[in-house]
Amino acid sequence: MTGGIFMTREIRGKGIARRKFLLAGLGLVGCSTLGAKGLFQSGRASGLPGEAPSASNRGLSGMTASGRLSSPVYSPDGSHLFPADPLAPAGKSRVLLIKTDSRADGVRKAFAFFMDSNPFRSKKVLIKPNFNTSDETPGSTHNDTLKEILSELRIAGAKELTIGDRSGPEPTEQVFDKKGIRELARAFEARLLNFDELGPDGYVKVTPPGSHWQDGFLVARPVVEAEALVSTCCLKTHGFGGVFTMSLKNSVGIVPRKGYTYMRELHSSPHQRRMIAEINYAYKPTFIILDGLVAFVDQGPMTGPRKEAHVFLAGVDRVAIDAVAVAILKELGSNDAIMKPKVFEQEQIARAAELGLGVSSPDDIIIETLDAASADYAAKIRPLLS
Repeated sequence: MTGGIFMTREIRGKGIARRKFLLAGLGLVGCSTLGAKGLFQSGRASGLPGEAPSASNRGLSGMTASGRLSSPVYSPDGSHLFPADPLAPAGKSRVLLIKTDSRADGVRKAFAFFMDSNPFRSKKVLIKPNFNTSDETPGSTHNDTLKEILSELRIAGAKELTIGDRSGPEPTEQVFDKKGIRELARAFEARLLNFDELGPDGYVKVTPPGSHWQDGFLVARPVVEAEALVSTCCLKTHGFGGVFTMSLKNSVGIVPRKGYTYMRELHSSPHQRRMIAEINYAYKPTFIILDGLVAFVDQGPMTGPRKEAHVFLAGVDRVAIDAVAVAILKELGSNDAIMKPKVFEQEQIARAAELGLGVSSPDDIIIETLDAASADYAAKIRPLLS
């Protein structure tokens, strides 16, 4: 790694009023070899390959005999799902690891590091938090993390902001109320979407190749059609069969609970972890931010034994993000389901890699850091990936 580099750069673009963003002002010294360069590229930054379902296909409504919401069938071919990082060698992905005690600091450094070409300027941006319940972080996304993401997106010149999720078992509207999300959304002029209340035209059917779902699954149409999407998740184990719940499992919230009982099918299947990965076949996020200041190292996803990790992760590759996050749980000390298997033997990760959603081995992950403390911690994590 390159040490002691004091970097100053300017983020350009109309939407950010050509503001100067001083990485040095954030204390970003000791940058890694690839440097603080942008991952993002212009053009459509997220969503599925090919055209979105046409308006003429949206007239389907009502319920089928099985209780499933009727919806256009949308089965992408899987091309272009692998996250493109122009500054990483072909087939590899970068994950930024930030040691910090501040959520605002973690989010700002993540955006500053990756923001070069601006994928958010003049775009309608969807933010997908982890609102499974209203429990204290890491039970749910911390409001400070969400607030800072909204702030960065406004600075980046996003045309429109939407916060969208579907909770469960706690009702989504109750989660919004208990966490004060309505007020937070209003402060940033953001829309708030309950993915369980999108109506019969609000979903798209997805059937990945080799699917372990009985008949594919529905996902929220706003996720598929998002011009740009930011996924923000927590660092935690999952005590109900998922083993861990980070960026891949955050996607479960895009599958509705109403109508056909997808959640019953998921949680009763011996293929639960593979099915979680398959949901991610429906879309590609523009950016992922994992808040790991505090982790659940057992039980979860609502509550569990907590350990302080003081870390943020950022990138575009869900497989790489989750792999590094599982390695962090190993370093913290976790349950047997985390500690015993190798990271890429975890079924969520293995299935996602098989589907081409991200890297396929630890050797394909480049851990980037911005300071000595982060570099030291990355050196501990690196061997745990293998």
